[in-house]
Amino acid sequence: MTTPAIPVAPALKKTALNATHRGFKARMVDFGGWDMPVEYPGNGGGLIAEHMAVRTGVGLFDVSHMGEIQFRGPGALDAVQHITMNDASKLKDGQAHYSALLTPEGTFVDDILVHRLGENDYLLVVNAGTKDKDYAWIRKQVGARSGIHISDYSQYYSQIAVQGPRALETLQKLSKVDLAAIRNYWFTWGTVAGIPNVMIARTGYSGEDGFEVYIPADEATTVKMWDALMEAGAEFSIRPCGLGARNTLRLEAGMSLYGHEISEDVNVLEAGLDRWLKIDKGPFLGREALQAVQGSGGPKRKIIGLEMTDRGIARDCYPVLDLQGREIGVITSGSPAPFLKTNIAMALVPAEVAAAGGDLLVQVRANQVRAKQVALPFYKRPKK
Repeated sequence: MTTPAIPVAPALKKTALNATHRGFKARMVDFGGWDMPVEYPGNGGGLIAEHMAVRTGVGLFDVSHMGEIQFRGPGALDAVQHITMNDASKLKDGQAHYSALLTPEGTFVDDILVHRLGENDYLLVVNAGTKDKDYAWIRKQVGARSGIHISDYSQYYSQIAVQGPRALETLQKLSKVDLAAIRNYWFTWGTVAGIPNVMIARTGYSGEDGFEVYIPADEATTVKMWDALMEAGAEFSIRPCGLGARNTLRLEAGMSLYGHEISEDVNVLEAGLDRWLKIDKGPFLGREALQAVQGSGGPKRKIIGLEMTDRGIARDCYPVLDLQGREIGVITSGSPAPFLKTNIAMALVPAEVAAAGGDLLVQVRANQVRAKQVALPFYKRPKK
């Protein structure tokens, strides 16, 4: 008798900083097939300390698991325009914007950042867990077009995010580039920590000021950058930060997460991301479906913000109820908010409920916990 083969799970992918995270005693998890730090519990750390470091000082994130897909050639702009919802024709060299890859139904393949590297040259930064799916989908939609070369360069980039009100001061110690001159959602190139040709982007996913730096993915270069940033930020009590703090920070800032507020089952208008939807730019995937939604009176569901007024934490996927106890929606993301010192959530509910405002209930295990609707984002960084 032949013994059935036991399936072997594929090995987790590792960033160039994997050994560094383990040296910091990080708690590691499987995140979309990557071995990633969720928090660094040592030295009085952990999720709350990391979150507060970013809100009040500076934190450092390894986001090298993100994907980078480059479009080059005379057909690059038309291809990007066809598959994304924002208007890439408005970008200048050195400028980026938030956008999304859409299905023909106007729902999300993924949300992305589009960077214009130069004429006929665009870099799309996509989510780690969807990178392979995104690349295959892009190839299917526009890969056969002439005048365009599409490349997945994810394995060649390490990406480190420096976030917080002291991020500029931290990074400026390591470069002669005038970082203050880089506007939000713009980027440039320069030497950082002795490493040449670093892409320095004033972007992030924390709700704070900050930068994301793109460097070669070899371990020596990546560790050199990480160590230099940790040393430069020491006077500001810099902390390495994991995926846990990344999630609570983006939730406080009301930022969507793929698989939660946005997915292939939620359209752009339901998600409340129409600020970045350029419906009049010309034809693109999903445009007709979204025009139909607009023409029929708007979306039937909406993402809203909730603040718990009774004791209890609204976790992802918990049911949302009206005050009569009838189930009307679902929590898309929920957790304590360390900086705001309250429990918050985003939820998908009927549009008429969102428009009416007022209190709702969340089913937290056996209890129905009261919550009030509040405007998004929950947190905005102070203006200087």
